[in-house]
Amino acid sequence: MALMMLWISAAAFAQKEGLKYLDSSFEVYDALSHSLWEEPELGYREYRSVEKLTAHLEANGFCIEKGIAGIPTAFVASFGNGSPVIGILAEYDALPGQSQAAVPYRQPVVEGAPGHGCGHNLLGTGSVAGAVAISKWLAAGHKGTIKLFGCPAEEGGGGKAYMVREGCFDGVDAMLDWHPDVRNTVNTATGLANVQVRFIFHGRSAHASSGPQNGRSALDAVEAFDYMMNLMREHVPSDTRIHYAITDGGKAPNIVPDRAEVQYYIRNPRRSIVGDIFERAIKAAEGAALGTGTTMEYEIVSGNYERLPNNTMSELMFAKLCEAGGVAYDAEERRFAEKMMMSSGITEDEIPALIRQVATVAEPDAGGNEAWVSSDVGNVTWVVPTGSIRVAAFVPAGSGHCWQQTASAGMSIGTKGLLVTARTFYLAALELYRNNDLLRRVCKEFETRRGKDFRFEPLMGDRKPPLKF
Repeated sequence: MALMMLWISAAAFAQKEGLKYLDSSFEVYDALSHSLWEEPELGYREYRSVEKLTAHLEANGFCIEKGIAGIPTAFVASFGNGSPVIGILAEYDALPGQSQAAVPYRQPVVEGAPGHGCGHNLLGTGSVAGAVAISKWLAAGHKGTIKLFGCPAEEGGGGKAYMVREGCFDGVDAMLDWHPDVRNTVNTATGLANVQVRFIFHGRSAHASSGPQNGRSALDAVEAFDYMMNLMREHVPSDTRIHYAITDGGKAPNIVPDRAEVQYYIRNPRRSIVGDIFERAIKAAEGAALGTGTTMEYEIVSGNYERLPNNTMSELMFAKLCEAGGVAYDAEERRFAEKMMMSSGITEDEIPALIRQVATVAEPDAGGNEAWVSSDVGNVTWVVPTGSIRVAAFVPAGSGHCWQQTASAGMSIGTKGLLVTARTFYLAALELYRNNDLLRRVCKEFETRRGKDFRFEPLMGDRKPPLKF
């Protein structure tokens, strides 16, 4: 009995030490997160961000393998030995056109430049903080391995799909995932599967006034194609989302364009329906080319599965998120949040409820915003049982991919959110390491939901990663 009490005391001490590390490391992770925020990098070009994150992990004893899956900005950092093997997903790519100062009103640092409007500087840093905290527990003599996966180009490039295809996540028993949000909860929704596709039309150039009969307009083909796709919206399942942007429409009005390009996202909660709509889109593009005397080619840039839920992991993550708690603003942060909310059109009467929202943990809601977004994390959930949380690292203002989120990600509110995540990951990982029955239940549910005959078939096929998409 005395030996058992001693073991329990030692285990409790080790757990306390990990949390103590995070509690004493605010400045470390605030500086690391802000350094990524100050130098935002687009997908597949996150070289400085990767160097900063891997340098911190190396300094804490992790072994780093860079350039995995043929992607220069993808990496895996490992610590410990043996089973169980727990994984953590990290992202660090920015969004185009989201430049914003860390102030409570719209003020781009450089108009039109990239910025962390989805908070991936927080996402990457919070995941790293959690991994380092877990390594402190493993270093105390506990068996197990922690692997942090540096995943580039979530914003449209689908980096994780290529990493899944190349087997980067093989051998991982459970995966921990998160995303900055305006509330604290567990993500239980499947989200939307999606494909990102470039349609390129080629025609024949001519002077638009003196010789238009000699031209075949690639832009006409794009517009005809877009018109047919817009007509198609009436005849697809109502939970489908179709978006497009003309990324090349020619160079001058008086030149019949011989090249034009449009990019499409096609989304639905089921990847089979995404595939069906994509086949119809190809037919529409072929028809547009035929009708305008042009030719067409297309390129699938990325393809993401819908998420595969795991209730056992969700219950674990919810319990540990409740233990870690929400985000509590100090007086200065509250003034910042109130100014941002009021400059975003939120009334003074609405503010107190939103402040309480970030400080509490909400029950998961399958109909929340995450039900209508896509992420390349979906691919991972089909090869490793995954638990995912949302943490209030943003002031509740704006509607996603907005200046408000860039600003929040660049100040202490964001840092507090990433540390809530790190604590949650730490507590969840310790439970998985120490509770073999829990891990067995996680894996059993995973295999049952996925089906014994499942085989991962990448939606983008065998193409190479689009490093210059």
